[in-house]
Amino acid sequence: MALDQRLLDILACPSDKGPLLYFADSEALYNPRLRLRYRVENNIPVMLIDQATTLGDAEHDELVQLAEAQGITPTFSV
Repeated sequence: MALDQRLLDILACPSDKGPLLYFADSEALYNPRLRLRYRVENNIPVMLIDQATTLGDAEHDELVQLAEAQGITPTFSV
């Protein structure tokens, strides 16, 4: 089950307050600016900075390409 669009419309990174990319298949939210991945557990985003995963170059590139290929857009426009 995917996150509700109303939630995605307002969901921001707790670190830089910017938009996120939502990957429903891998249950993750990703901030490409800071390279932070937040997990989603039981349809609840875990938006704790100290529990986010920092991604390296290869993982970052993979997620950015996947988002582009799948038409995944940021949670909101700045």
